[in-house]
This record gives sequence, structure tokens and C-alpha cells, in this order.
Amino acid sequence: MSPYDPADPEVIEVRTGMFGPEGTGDTSGYGRLIREVALPGSSPRPYGGYFDEVVDRLAEVLGSAFREAVERVVVHREQLTLELRREHLPQVARALRDDAALRFELCAGVSGVHYPGDEGRELHAVYPLMSITHNRRIQLETTCPDADPHVPSLFSVYPTVDWHERETYDFFGIIFDGHPALTRIEMPDDWVGHPQRKDYPLGGVPVEYHGAQIPPPDERRAYH
Repeated sequence: MSPYDPADPEVIEVRTGMFGPEGTGDTSGYGRLIREVALPGSSPRPYGGYFDEVVDRLAEVLGSAFREAVERVVVHREQLTLELRREHLPQVARALRDDAALRFELCAGVSGVHYPGDEGRELHAVYPLMSITHNRRIQLETTCPDADPHVPSLFSVYPTVDWHERETYDFFGIIFDGHPALTRIEMPDDWVGHPQRKDYPLGGVPVEYHGAQIPPPDERRAYH
């Protein structure tokens, strides 16, 4: 096994069709396609490159809190991801930013992901970090359930995540506790729901095109 090969992936869902709709709406012609949704598992040591050095130094800085904070270390496609328990996210980010041997000064934003099949941790938030001092890149990832979509804001550690957390809240419904102004940034203020969740209805409105009326996605024919 190479340093970059993860352990056995965790299958969290099996999807049918190209885009995952159920019933009507799949006009792709791929209605019989069956595919697994799998997340990479924990990676064994050595992780490779500078990854071991970063993990070891972080463990030294955090002490006993490291095991409480870090659920698993994943190296996938030459990218190091530290999967964290959400309540420890600011503590870990601050350590990564402030320690001279780590010095991850830049957070490039936050991306939301919705895995309805990942029970109890359906919503994921991923933060790409960069050390300009040491020319290194890693990711932080944390999760929360649909029923309790709260994650601590990283605004106090990385002010650059201001609009990114607003966008993730807008599209995925993750509530970033401690954000100074967590309001919608793309959708109207009175919009109901979060459009990039996998269980959000396709909906839509009819579209006029060259004299023809194209029905919204949820009213189109399905090819199964």
C-alpha cells in the first residue's frame, strides 16, 4: 500500500440514475445506472510527504485534546484531511494558524456537502487551509446532522470565511454559531429551504424557448 492509499472506503449510500432523482425528473437516459457513494476511510501511517510532520506537530500542540478533536486522518488523492468533531473546530484551526511549525495562515473558504445516507452526520463542512510560510496545504472537515445543523463559525480565527459561511448556510442550511451576520447571500431572504441539499425538490418554472414551453424538471418525462 502506498502512503497515499486510504483504508477501505465507507459506503454510505447506493444511488440509481445519473442525478439521483426518484420518480419523474430523470431525463438523462441513465435510469438503470447503479453506483455507490463511498467516503475514504482512515489512512495508515506513513501518510507521506509533509503530512506526518503536520499531524505529529498538531498532536504535540493539542496534547490530550488531539484524540478528542480528531476523529480520523484521511489521505486521499494526495490531499490530507483532518476530520474533526465540530465542537473542537475553532481550537484546532487556531493551533494550525498560530504554531510556528504549522502556520496555516490562510483559509480559502468553506464548502458544504450533503450526504443524506450518512446517518447522523448528513451535513459536511470542508475548509481548505494553506500555509504560505511553509507552502503546505491541508483540509479540515467536520459534520453535523440534519436535525441539529450547527457548527462553530471560524470567523474569529479566519475572517476570510465571512461570505463563504453565509453561502454555505444559504445553500445547505448549516448554521455557523458565532458568525457576526449569518444571512442569505444568494437566495432572497424569504426563500424557503436550502437548494443544494440532495433532498431539495427539483421544482422550477416552465421555460419558453423558440415558441415551445419546456416544463419544469419535476414534470418532465422519465426514462426508466
